[in-house]
This record gives sequence, structure tokens and C-alpha cells, in this order.
Amino acid sequence: MVPINQWIKIKAPATVANMVCGFDILGFAVNNPYDEMEMRLVSRTTDAAGNFNQASITIINIDNYNLPTDPEKNVAGAALLAMIEECTLVDFSKIGFEVKINKLIKPGSGVGSSAASSAGAVVGANYLLGNPFTKDDLVRFAMNGEKVASGVKHADNIAPCIHGGVTLVRSIFPLEIIALPSPTLFVTIVHPQIEVRTADARSILKQNVQLKDAIKQWGNIAGLVAGLMKGDYDLIGRSLEDVIIEPIRSILIPGFDDLKKACKAAGALGGGISGSGPSIFFLSKEKETALAVEQEMIKLYKGIGLAHHTYVTTINQTGVEIEC
Repeated sequence: MVPINQWIKIKAPATVANMVCGFDILGFAVNNPYDEMEMRLVSRTTDAAGNFNQASITIINIDNYNLPTDPEKNVAGAALLAMIEECTLVDFSKIGFEVKINKLIKPGSGVGSSAASSAGAVVGANYLLGNPFTKDDLVRFAMNGEKVASGVKHADNIAPCIHGGVTLVRSIFPLEIIALPSPTLFVTIVHPQIEVRTADARSILKQNVQLKDAIKQWGNIAGLVAGLMKGDYDLIGRSLEDVIIEPIRSILIPGFDDLKKACKAAGALGGGISGSGPSIFFLSKEKETALAVEQEMIKLYKGIGLAHHTYVTTINQTGVEIEC
């Protein structure tokens, strides 16, 4: 166990969930952007009346998003509370966690902002405690943060954030995460400066799907996984098609259809909505193509007068990183 009051630094990467056709089951981590966090164990003392002077979890925001600091309402706090419930190695009536969070991944951006905070918190806490839990345990704990954010325990952002690379969530209950080969591809992301809340993006989805659409979607998911396993980039590109979720969610994102056409014309293999949006991602074989795709993104959103941020990055192979 790391000594009391010794700070560690945590780097929690953004993630692209769904990978177009793999709703709630596929995702990958990227090297930029990422959240920065600091964390330490603290002693909990009591006053003369026996009341604790420190909470079991103290959250300090060092950004300007004014997110809740009540652990039950904060994604990192909820994840840590789930961990504390299962941890028998430490007496949490005497020891607690203090967490500083600098969110460089804007909340509501569609690139795993809530997952980064949730995953970063439990990976950091596990390190402080001497790593008693497995990565899949940490995914389970961090999913409680996703429930705070969206009302649903999903792992398509959490799993790659913790494991790194590309992951497949075969099952939630019981949890089964499968690491897939990560392609050597470049990722271009644009984040239009609007917010699409995950809960809202879920609420507009159809509850019933036509069989012909399901069959096409299953084929695309299988093709995408096969493309990753074989390193077949053209198969990956052909499989990046969503006939169920994207047609509905894309109405929330200005310029989506025109942008998709422009990015593919610029040479991208394919792409689509990142998570629930509004961010959009595209994969490219070459960095030059990824940069050309970025220019198409900038051109379109400048043209419609919508503020935006872009990133040209690569797939993060390590997940959350700890620095002492």
C-alpha cells in the first residue's frame, strides 16, 4: 500500500465507444485528449463528539465545469464507493481517498469524459491499495460512475479506458471483456461545441428493430471484429456502418451527413458518431490522410459557424497510467 498522504498522478484517456456498429460493446482508447487526476490516501480523524473530520471520499475539482463533489453524485465518487464496498483489506473508517480532478475531456463531448474520471479513480485507488483488484474488477466498479452519468451501467468506454487498445464487451452480467488487436491507424476526432447528454441520446432510440436491420448490423459487427483480428483495414472500413443507432442520433449533430461524405472522400476508411456524440471520429491508414480529414472537419464547421475542437491522434495501448 502506498503511504498515507503520498500523492500519485493519473492520466485517464478519452475513448471512442461503439465503433459505429458495435453499440455498447466495442470501444477503443485514444492518446489525446485525456483527464489529469491526483489522488492520495488520507487518515480519517474524529472530533471530540466522535464525528469524522474527513469523508471517506473527498473530491476536489480543479477545472471550471462545477461538477458535483458529493461522491454519490460524482462519477468518480460513485466508482470509488463501489470499490470500498468490496474492499476488505483496509478499514475505511480510518482511511479515505482524496481526489483532485482536472477534466481536459469536456463533459458531454462523446469521447468518454465520465468514463475517464470513473476509470482513473478506481485505477488510482487500486494502485494506492497495492493493486488487490483485477482490471475486470475495476471495470465493474467504474460502471457505477457510468450509471450516474447516463442511468445505465455500460462498459464500452470504461473497458478500453482501463485495458487500453480495442475491447469487446461480450457480456455485462457476468462481465466479460475481450481485448482485440489494435490496428495501427490514425484517429481524427472533431468535437462540435454543443452538448449531447448520453441519457438524452439513449432516450430517442427505438426499442424495436426490424430483423433485416439486425442482420445487417450483426454482419457489420462480425466484419469489424474479423477485420481487427486479421489486420484487414479495408474490411474494417467496409464494416464501419450502423443502420440502427446512427440514423437516429445523427439528427442531433449539425452537418453530420455532409461531414461523413467529405471525410470519406478525403480518404478515411470510415467512421461515425463517437459514443452518443456530438464528437465524430474517422480512421485513416496514413497520418497525411488523417490531417486531410481534419481539414474537412474544420472547413465544414467553420462554414456553418459552429465552434469546434479537433484532434489527430492514435490508439492508446495502455489505458489509464499512474505516475508516482
